[in-house]
Amino acid sequence: MSDNLKRLSDEGVSIWLDDISRERLRTGNLEQLVKDKNVVGVTSNPTIFAKALSKGDAYDDQVRDLALRGVTVEEASRAITTYDIRWGCDVLRPVFDRTDGLDGKVSIEVDPRLARDEGKTVAEAKALWWMVDRPNLFIKIPATEQGIPAIASTLAEGISVNVTLIFSLERYGKVIDAFFEGLERARQNGHDVSKIASVASFFVSRVDTEIDKRLDKIGSDEAKALRSKAGVANARLAYALYEEKFGTDRWKALKDAGARPQRPLWASTGVKDPNLPPTLYVDELIAPGTVNTMPEGTLDAEAEKGDPQGDAVTPNYGDARAHMEALKNVGVDYDDVVKVLEDEGVDKFEVSWNEMLGTIQRELEAKGANA
Repeated sequence: MSDNLKRLSDEGVSIWLDDISRERLRTGNLEQLVKDKNVVGVTSNPTIFAKALSKGDAYDDQVRDLALRGVTVEEASRAITTYDIRWGCDVLRPVFDRTDGLDGKVSIEVDPRLARDEGKTVAEAKALWWMVDRPNLFIKIPATEQGIPAIASTLAEGISVNVTLIFSLERYGKVIDAFFEGLERARQNGHDVSKIASVASFFVSRVDTEIDKRLDKIGSDEAKALRSKAGVANARLAYALYEEKFGTDRWKALKDAGARPQRPLWASTGVKDPNLPPTLYVDELIAPGTVNTMPEGTLDAEAEKGDPQGDAVTPNYGDARAHMEALKNVGVDYDDVVKVLEDEGVDKFEVSWNEMLGTIQRELEAKGANA
């Protein structure tokens, strides 16, 4: 294992891979990453599945069987994606057992077209939980306004949740409150809260992309000096909020009942600007009890070029607050930034989902014609 990755893990950061595919699974690549690069979890999203399905022949046999059965494209999409996730859960199960359920998790996202419909999101979450049927599964639910009550209701059913597409501190506070509510209701429903897990996926690089675009438009020297620092500052303040919320009596009552905290997860950690260090959103966001889910390129960069130097978050709260204040002073509207990012995030996943469905439909028709 890379010394850098070991040091990262020793600092309390769980390394997760932001990718999954049938090819990665059948070649044993995922098992190798667990062994060699300390990967202890996997996340997926509609974009990842759309990409996986568009390459190679790994899905051909299953698609042919689905075509022979005459299933709908919606049913086929669930069969295909849950097959990969179930397999991934089985690969990561030894990690799950070794860490007493802390890691070894694999995430699957609800249909993003349901992101603004509470009832349908919960129903889809329950269906995916039943279909995969693995204790080390996470159901991903976007943190839209309608997603917040869906998160609480899904947790109340005893289902573990990865809350995704979090950009704003205000929304993150609501996510944590929904986590508390969900566990409280789960206890009332007779569930063992020690078996219910959750992470909150706070997106990083997309914040810099949007804010840097606005800073460039402002164009002043003062504005340009603030480029490419907001993503890290925003995430650091999210961790400050995490420490605050998980220091309350409300959380203590749940902890005394056996609950584990909802860990902050840094998502979108691949740099978008090629001028930035490829390990920026890893080394600058080291903090105890966090998860960093990385594209494979970022994982490789951290293994080879990373420089993990211990907790980079809690000593820098003051600098983070000062940076966000400076952005406000030069005219960057934080509330508008995070609204744009949330809307774009949902839209992008919907586009990817539809691309995936289109690929599956074409494959079903081709395989059915040749059956």
